[in-house]
Amino acid sequence: MAHFGIGVSTAVTAVPDTLKLAVQADRGGLDLITVSDHPYYPDRLDAYAELGVLLGKTERVSGLVSVTNLPTRPAAMLARTITSLSALTGGRIVLGMGVGGLWDDIARLGFTKLTPGQAVRAFEEGIRLVKLLGGGGDPVSFDGEFYQVTELVPAEETMPPVWTGSVGPKSLAVTGRVADGWMPGRAADWLSERYRTSRPVIDEAAVAAGRDPGEIATVYNFPGRITAEPLAQTRAEDGRWIGGSSAQWVEELTGAVLEHGAAGFVLFGPDRSTPDEVAAARWAGEIVPAVREAVAK
Repeated sequence: MAHFGIGVSTAVTAVPDTLKLAVQADRGGLDLITVSDHPYYPDRLDAYAELGVLLGKTERVSGLVSVTNLPTRPAAMLARTITSLSALTGGRIVLGMGVGGLWDDIARLGFTKLTPGQAVRAFEEGIRLVKLLGGGGDPVSFDGEFYQVTELVPAEETMPPVWTGSVGPKSLAVTGRVADGWMPGRAADWLSERYRTSRPVIDEAAVAAGRDPGEIATVYNFPGRITAEPLAQTRAEDGRWIGGSSAQWVEELTGAVLEHGAAGFVLFGPDRSTPDEVAAARWAGEIVPAVREAVAK
């Protein structure tokens, strides 16, 4: 069953519209609301504070930080945040994890700058540790290069699926070894060169780790216009999706699920903007139900 979501703003100035959009997504039957995580910008909301409020104002939709800036959120504390949100919302949470990219900004917050190699190793350790800290069981001791915990009792709450935003080959391999889902970077889709070269790295690493690659979902951040009338071309010359009418979106997304194994889509407006109320209504009311129906057939 594919997941359908919508990306909402983290701008402080957009709070009233963001709250409205989250409630609209929930009432419209969407599966996910997602927020980005850039805690070093003062004009942006803290991702988990925002998500907690959005989930508190909704009843069915799940929340995802796409993706958590791991270097600024130590893994054991992140695990507690996630299991707490899960307990508070009846499990309406997915854990998105990222290596961290804007290291000058991360350093300004007082966190140690890591080399690319260190960052990927910390990323893998972080995912492994987080997964140990949910679902009950014996106390956990973990003596890693970057994370150490001693006799830490896991939360009883089950840890939700972990989706990554891996981009480079080493972090893609981490996704194959330890994650449950992948959201391709730069809003790349199933027809992109990024997908064609990246997904095999995930699959090979999964097989090498004794895992079934088919169990690692690919969920796409998918920007575009939803137009009243069909467009003559739904993709640009470089192959990137532009958008089109609701019927054109339905055809595209149904094909992505049935022919390319897509496991979900998060709607953004053009250039990764926040969708407006009209686009959100067409997405939830026209496109998503039609894709669900077509896939079910």
